This record gives sequence, C-alpha cells and structure tokens, in this order.
Amino acid sequence: MQIDDALLTKLEKLSYLEISKEKRQEVISQLSEIVSFVDNLSELETKDLDPTFSMTDKGTQLRMDEIKSSKEVSQSILKNSPLSEDNFFIVPKIIE
Repeated sequence: MQIDDALLTKLEKLSYLEISKEKRQEVISQLSEIVSFVDNLSELETKDLDPTFSMTDKGTQLRMDEIKSSKEVSQSILKNSPLSEDNFFIVPKIIE
C-alpha cells in the first residue's frame, strides 16, 4: 500500500485530525514505514501454528474480582455532576 498525499487527506478526514503542511511529509514517511513493517508480517508462514500458542504452560494469571469503592468517592464524583439523584446521574432521555 502506497501512502500519498491523497490517502493522508482521507485519513485526516476520517480521524478528524489536521496535519500541518510542514509535518505532512514526515507523517507520510512514518506511515509508510509502519505499513511496510506490517507487510513483512504477512510473509510469515503461520499455517502450521496453533492459534492458542503460548510461551508459558501456566496460562493467563487470574485474580479475584474484588469491589473497591467507597461512598466518599461516589459522592465526590456525583457532586461534580449537573444533576444526580439517589446516587445516579440524571441525563436527558434520548430514546422515545
């Protein structure tokens, strides 16, 4: 994939970003490097690899899901809200 000024303009529009004229060539160069690196990855032979391959036999370490909240934190957050009631934010109705 070739990164050019037209593609950069399209990416700007999609991302709601504006790149200055001075930085355009630098950004095009950096994006081209990224795309060429990703193209190199497509050359790797992965047909015989197990999709669940892991470097360790232990698997993913899990932890207990513990609730860590306090009324003071909730109150301080709700205090900054324009509208709240019964420990909930009040927002405008958006679905009829």
